[in-house]
Amino acid sequence: MEFIDERLLAYCEDHTSPEDELLLHITRETHAKVLMPRMLSGHLQGKVLELLVKMLQPQVILEIGTYTGYSGLCMARGLGANGKLITLDINDELEPMVRGFFECSGLASKIDYRLGNALDIIPTLEDRFDMVFIDADKANYNKYYELVIERVNPGGIILADNVLWSGKVLVGPSQKIDKDTQALLDYNRMVQEDPRVENVLLPIRDGLMMARKL
Repeated sequence: MEFIDERLLAYCEDHTSPEDELLLHITRETHAKVLMPRMLSGHLQGKVLELLVKMLQPQVILEIGTYTGYSGLCMARGLGANGKLITLDINDELEPMVRGFFECSGLASKIDYRLGNALDIIPTLEDRFDMVFIDADKANYNKYYELVIERVNPGGIILADNVLWSGKVLVGPSQKIDKDTQALLDYNRMVQEDPRVENVLLPIRDGLMMARKL
């Protein structure tokens, strides 16, 4: 998932505003107790998300894929007085841990944490969105995008994580493609060809596609 020299990555992190004790605690707890800890957004991407929110000042953010709450907390920290984050996840086993982190942050009142299938929950939401962060099952990225695109306000952004998929998107002519890689190839192509947005694929961590609604 890391595409640059480890020393350069360390240099980048050393010159990025540091994580506080809560984010460090979330990282430690995730690595100690949760499967696939590499799913954490982590230091660099977390700060990118926080600063984007501070710059854009969205009223409503939708996050699809809470995991252990790291990225959600980073975004919630950037919200203004009346902003809110709706974050969706299907894994109820992580709920006590995640709610505990949200309570410790002092931002629980800004976070609407819901459990269930996002494909079922999103159509029931009444909000329009200023920012969407997709970081869930890759097979449904296109479906998530189509569910939210018409409800994103003009000038709002849709972010999608893992769109470089550890480099697997660079497919050779005779290479067999697994389902997740194909889903991400399809997603990247769909966004690139969508006249409703302008977009940039950022090589941050495992790839972050940013699409701005026109």
